[in-house]
Amino acid sequence: MSQKSAADLVKEAKQGIENLTPAQVQQELAKGNTVLIDIREREELTQNGKIPGSVHAPRGMIEFYADDSLPYHKPEFDKSKRLILHCASGGRSALAVQTLKQMGFQHIAHLDGGIKAWKEAGLPVEN
Repeated sequence: MSQKSAADLVKEAKQGIENLTPAQVQQELAKGNTVLIDIREREELTQNGKIPGSVHAPRGMIEFYADDSLPYHKPEFDKSKRLILHCASGGRSALAVQTLKQMGFQHIAHLDGGIKAWKEAGLPVEN
């Protein structure tokens, strides 16, 4: 079996998930019934700001927050809602979306390019 790099895993994940542009994410948020989940580490939020209205759930806890049979479960991980994940540049969120799809989340996507692409599109960020 050949060994895969992190970049290979991200590329594979992006082929099987919904990749959204910053403009598409902004449109979805305006529609309502959409939860934007920021999976970056806490210090990244402090250093680089956050997208207004996003919910913080670090990548390392995502499966535990998403599993409604566990005490760690967060109500934001609701299978009836549209979930959009984002990270700094789109790698971690692509992998996390792939994992959540395996856990039964169907209305799920990620912000391709992450908060970096969001900022480059001139969209708002708060500290």
